[in-house]
Parts: sequence; structure tokens; C-alpha cells
Amino acid sequence: MDAGILEYSRALGSPYAGGKPDAEIAYWTELEERHYHSYLAGDLDYEGQRIARARDFAARHGVTLDDTTASAWYTEFFTHYIDNWRLQEDALPCLDRLAARGIRVGLITNGDLDYQLRKIERVGLTPRFEHIVTSGALGIAKPDARIFHHTCALFGIEPTNAAYVGDRLATDAIGAAQAGLTGVWLDRVGAKVPQATADAAAAAGVIRVTSLEALPGVLDAQ
Repeated sequence: MDAGILEYSRALGSPYAGGKPDAEIAYWTELEERHYHSYLAGDLDYEGQRIARARDFAARHGVTLDDTTASAWYTEFFTHYIDNWRLQEDALPCLDRLAARGIRVGLITNGDLDYQLRKIERVGLTPRFEHIVTSGALGIAKPDARIFHHTCALFGIEPTNAAYVGDRLATDAIGAAQAGLTGVWLDRVGAKVPQATADAAAAAGVIRVTSLEALPGVLDAQ
């Protein structure tokens, strides 16, 4: 996502807001959180949240888009996004170490099933997951506890015997921890979070890691 939005910004001739790539990425991520959650809440349809993200991002650069041009803008961005689908370097070594320990692995993702399967296949992870659960197919999205409990039931285990790892503190790690799993927050960038969110994470017992390299050791300790 980060590489895709920077690449598209450069293609449009307005590289970075404030001259800093991090600012561009942070704003796009903020828009993704805001408008995708509006979609999950039913306030926007799927195309509507894409249009809203495109419109707000373009406005940051002094460009006004209507619905039609915003939709076309997002479609063009999406080609850059897909072209940048790739694994983090620590992903396969981590999965190999988990497999060697006999840890079963699945995936819970907020999104459309066909689209998410396409992404997983593109990066070669399809054989790695025993179960893949999407909010689009189930009709329930993270951080609702029911999506975590449903997935644990597929594995035939109690939530207390499961861990969930994600890069969104509230949606992933806190949601999982409040559902009774071990919630692990993958914070690669040292993100700043509101104090209330940090307090909720501490109260739920969320574990923070900065790379997947640390994950097997964390799970061993649990």
C-alpha cells in the first residue's frame, strides 16, 4: 500500500505532501482507516469508500474530484497497488519457524473473499493457511469478537489457545485480545497511538513486536 501510493503520487507529479514520503503514507493510511470503517459500518458502500479516499487525498494536493473522476483516480492507483504486492522479508522465515513448531496458521481479513484470495495467491501464501476467513464472506468484520471466535471454531480450539497477529492495533490486536485470544501487534514503524488506545491495549494484554522475526519466540513464551 505504501509503495503503491508513493509511486502513484510521483506519477501524478505531486510527489509528497510537505516534502516527506512519510507524511503522504500517513495521510493515505488515515483515510483508509476512516473511510473503510465507514464502509464496514454501512455508512458507505464499497465503491463509496474508494471515492471518498481518492477525493480526500487529491484535495490534499489541491485537486478537486467529482465521483466519476475520483473513481477513475482510485482505479489508476489500484494498478500501482497491485504491482507492489510482495512479502516482507521476514514473512517466510517466520512461517517456516512456526510450522517447525507445529503451530497451525490461518488468516482473518476484513475484505472481499475473491480479492483477498487473489492477493494471497499472488504472493505465494495459499498453501500456508489452513483456514482463510474474510469479513465479506462471513458478514462480520474485525474487531468484532465473533469473527475471531468463528475462526477458532474452525480450528477446533478455544480462543485462549490461539494468537492473532496484525498491524492494526485496535482492529487486530486489541480486538483479538478482547475476544480472548493472545493479541499481538506488529508495529514495524513505531506508530504513535492515542493514549486511550494505548491504555486499552495494556488492559487487554496486547503484545507488541516490531518484526515477524520476534514472533515465534513470543508465542513460545506464551
